[in-house]
Amino acid sequence: MIGERHEEHVTWLTFENPDRLNAFNGFDYRDLRQAIRRALDDEDTRVIVLTGRGRSFSAGADRSLIDQSATEEQRAIANEEFPQFLAVLRVCEKPLLAAVNGFAIGIGCTMLLYCDLVIAAQSARFRMPFTALGIVPEAGSSALLPAQGRWPDVMWAALSSEWIDADTAREMGIAWRVVPDSVLLEETARVAAAIAELEPGAVTATKRLLTAGRAELARAAIDREFAELRMLRRGGR
Repeated sequence: MIGERHEEHVTWLTFENPDRLNAFNGFDYRDLRQAIRRALDDEDTRVIVLTGRGRSFSAGADRSLIDQSATEEQRAIANEEFPQFLAVLRVCEKPLLAAVNGFAIGIGCTMLLYCDLVIAAQSARFRMPFTALGIVPEAGSSALLPAQGRWPDVMWAALSSEWIDADTAREMGIAWRVVPDSVLLEETARVAAAIAELEPGAVTATKRLLTAGRAELARAAIDREFAELRMLRRGGR
């Protein structure tokens, strides 16, 4: 599912399953985790960019994982790979950018909270549908989103499960910049190239300073989210 392209110190990781709106199953979490790890281990890579092919950045978790139609083995793989994928996002020291086209739903939206710069197409639409699905926020978003956005906007997005347009996502701090659809990749490439031209040691050190504490904040939030989810599934409070 993950296409990898490297040019001028920038590694582009493209979600390439447009027929599924780039939704993730367990194997997709594994593939993206491994691709990010390869980029982190590659000395020539200074910037990593995530984007999607087709009309969606990512529609989140594959429907089979949500409606329980996935096999027991498929669910087990997803349950194993999802936390490992989040762990790689938490420790990513190289600048991580996202070029968001179309839909960014569920993990397709919450993974953006780990990205350092998110550039969204004007037509992009974001959604955290957790309450509508009868579950709770995921991926540490219950802590990362309030840390970035205005409290009323964050509460409404999380409680209502409603769609968020690109301009609102920028106002909330999910997106950094909104651009016409036709120049999304061009503008993202320009931003990535500007960072990649700089001294890589200084760039990674600066990111470490600016994101110090975020990994622990996210890890603690993920633990709380899983605990609340388990309680919900048991019919608790």
